[in-house]
Amino acid sequence: MFMQPSSTFHNKLLKKNFVFTAETTPPDSSDKNVLLKKISSLKDIADAINVTDSPGANVHMSSLVASIILAQNSFEPILQFTVRDRNRLALQGDLLGAAALGVHNILCLSGDDPSNGDQPQTKSVNDIDSLGLVSTANMMKDKSQFPSGRKIDPPPYFFIGGAEVPTEGKPDPKKIKTKIDNGVNFFQTQYVFDHIVLKEYMKILEDEGIFEKAFFIIGLGPFSSAKSAKWMNDNLFGVNVPDKIINRLNQSKDPLDESMKICLELIDLFKGINGVNGVHLMGPNKENIIAEIIKNSKKN
Repeated sequence: MFMQPSSTFHNKLLKKNFVFTAETTPPDSSDKNVLLKKISSLKDIADAINVTDSPGANVHMSSLVASIILAQNSFEPILQFTVRDRNRLALQGDLLGAAALGVHNILCLSGDDPSNGDQPQTKSVNDIDSLGLVSTANMMKDKSQFPSGRKIDPPPYFFIGGAEVPTEGKPDPKKIKTKIDNGVNFFQTQYVFDHIVLKEYMKILEDEGIFEKAFFIIGLGPFSSAKSAKWMNDNLFGVNVPDKIINRLNQSKDPLDESMKICLELIDLFKGINGVNGVHLMGPNKENIIAEIIKNSKKN
């Protein structure tokens, strides 16, 4: 059984709305208005906005602070938390602080390897792993206590997310169930550009009864060019952009416009797959384009 809603985003999923989430990376700025301008096109368009936590291990404005700014300006944030940068004490303190200021949706992640970032001398913390963070947030919410046993009064409300990677071949239902048993309420996935692969993947999860326990929001995003699509194939784990999509981009006079059309076609196909509760649209500095894709999809 799903818990009572703790966020607008959660409530929409409980009402069986097909949701659209977007993603933004906080700016390299100390001015909150730079952030608000960056995401302004998504206002009242995206059902929630993921706020990334120094993706690529490149530092930006704090994801916690950026999420609070969103919440205070009538956006629905999904706060990405990585275990790369904080120990368990800092994570627990930040979780409480987020909830106190209206941030209830969280996505628990490991975080990208600092050796690949722009300050490669950085040392990872990894005091707990991402599943440990899920368990901690769930304990704070459901048991009203810290892992130490100390009580939290009142407890925070969290809608807890985890990451998944739908790929060709069988998923690992046991691993997914373990995440759910530890507290994951929804999954946002890596990019998916093949609806046949996704359909087969979701059918396996359906047969395992997983759809009764968690929501699934499928990753997607526009390309600027065929070159960027090829780069994803070569550099992003679990991403496979089919040749037919790359060929369409190569043959188009306006690859970005063609990519938006491809996204709309795939969204329509995803909507017909049982267990798909929404789409998560990603892409660096593509907030305006993502807003257009969502608006056009909602018209259909």
